[in-house]
Amino acid sequence: MKTPQGALPSAADRPALLLIDITAAAKWPGVNNKKAVYKANDKSYGTQNTSSPEAIPRGSTRRVYYATMKKTSQHSISFDVVLIGGGVAGLWILNRLCNAGYNAALFEQDALGSGQTIASQGMIHGGVKYTLSGVLSGASEAIADMPDYWRKCLAGNGDVNLQQTKILSDHFYMWSTESSLSKLTTFFASKALRGRIDALDKKNLPAAFDNPQFKGKLYQLVDSVIDTPSLLANLAANVRGRIFSIDWKSSSLVNTHNTVELHIQSPADQTLVISAQQFIFCAGKGNAELLNTVSANKPEMQTRPLQQVLVKHKNYHLIYAHCLGAESTPRLTISSHRCADGDVCWYLGGQLAEKGVGKNPVDLISEAKRELEQLFPWLDWQHAQWSTLPISRAEPRQINFARPDKAYIDRAYNAENKTFNNVLVAWPTKLTLSPNLGNETLGLLKTLGVTPSPLHSNTDALGFLSPPAVAPSPWDVASWINSP
Repeated sequence: MKTPQGALPSAADRPALLLIDITAAAKWPGVNNKKAVYKANDKSYGTQNTSSPEAIPRGSTRRVYYATMKKTSQHSISFDVVLIGGGVAGLWILNRLCNAGYNAALFEQDALGSGQTIASQGMIHGGVKYTLSGVLSGASEAIADMPDYWRKCLAGNGDVNLQQTKILSDHFYMWSTESSLSKLTTFFASKALRGRIDALDKKNLPAAFDNPQFKGKLYQLVDSVIDTPSLLANLAANVRGRIFSIDWKSSSLVNTHNTVELHIQSPADQTLVISAQQFIFCAGKGNAELLNTVSANKPEMQTRPLQQVLVKHKNYHLIYAHCLGAESTPRLTISSHRCADGDVCWYLGGQLAEKGVGKNPVDLISEAKRELEQLFPWLDWQHAQWSTLPISRAEPRQINFARPDKAYIDRAYNAENKTFNNVLVAWPTKLTLSPNLGNETLGLLKTLGVTPSPLHSNTDALGFLSPPAVAPSPWDVASWINSP
């Protein structure tokens, strides 16, 4: 059915409801613009003069078309790949895609890295901490090459340029207390770990351990530690102009026959329809909600919660180390970070954080203080300040809730177990495995026949979407309490 000629554009700013009788509509295109607008706005029209062939009879049972007086338009933008989620997973993949010539864009609803990434301790490890059972696990072998991979990127010689990322420490350490001294000494000295771990003698101890009261054994690992906020800023700067903030109140993912589009409503009331050869959901815990939005139910997700402890103090010792305990994971993992006020924050993970899930924060802080007093009796903790940070690490679901051995990316499936035409789902599982995720992603795209387009879409229409900022560090936004 045709609408009255000129009526919709001209009446767009008037609060009128246009009623068009289907049989009369055929006569309306010939009516001049002014008269059509008059008819659209005249509330009495159709209730009088019913003998007129143009009139809509009162009480008519014929179908009537209702159109709201509102200007609407659409603008289409096509990409090779669209990523949803601006943590380390999405940013790393975006860097790899752009470097490979893909026309790609990333959308993030909050700050870059907010959630799981910014809560990371920044460890780039090669899996030695997964050998505490005395055997090499699948997880330890899968990431053995990651420290060297990262070093190349940090030096500007890798597939992602990380020269602007701050390195906090070139080494991570592992120490044993007197009670656990002999447990893994033989294994750590074995051929299996040669070149990945070295015992330190007393004269080479880091400052935090250089005290006569330290009776344990200290090992130096090939692992390093980076500053996560600077990593996020570096990754974002590499692909400036390809990252956009998104507000889901005015945006939506639309699934049509297992093909997804992203619709964004602009301030000018224009609908931007964004299509892609592949959408990649890489929003960590948020992947579950994204999958539900498009009516996908696989891959499934599992979460591994923690409650980290933060202690701000004036000891000024910077430490990056695992403390061995009686179990197959570190008793305590410590990283050090400078707060905005200049104080040092020790960020505590390991068994303390794993077993701290669900505990009252004050009780967990008291437990953490006892641990530090026992492990570092030569340091003063009376004037320290404390806080806790609950974290939910998201991973692809594993049998028996096992830890994933490597990064994960796969196609999305609906309830009928049919694959989506253009949706992939990714989790890096660990910060250190981000390069592995990049490799896996490029490999899967190649398998699916997704290749870089020769022409890239003009993204000027997305100019109203500002780039998101980097999330603040947990120690700069923590609520601190004095020592219990």
